[in-house]
Amino acid sequence: MTETWSLEELKALTTEVASDTIEYRGKAVNIQWCELTEAEEPKITVPDDGASEEEKNEVYQAIGTAKVKAMLSKADEMNPENACGLTSVWEDLPTTLRYQLTATVLGAQTPDF
Repeated sequence: MTETWSLEELKALTTEVASDTIEYRGKAVNIQWCELTEAEEPKITVPDDGASEEEKNEVYQAIGTAKVKAMLSKADEMNPENACGLTSVWEDLPTTLRYQLTATVLGAQTPDF
């Protein structure tokens, strides 16, 4: 039987830092993140219906990147002694690592809380 979340547990997700270690090219990368509240979500305009698929994909990728960076930054602020600092070098990271970080943080992979 599946366990049910309580309202308090769900609310606590936005104030608790989650962490995980991912493997990238044979070495560990420690990360931490925190779920965002609606007010903390990055504000990005969604493309209009007339936009090309390429334009829409670019905007949705930007939205995902902004969300992941906000989640990483929030955790680093809440737990500075374990700050990963990845947002400060985000543009310099290999895209394959950024995709893996994004998948982990957005829940495509199951993290250990």
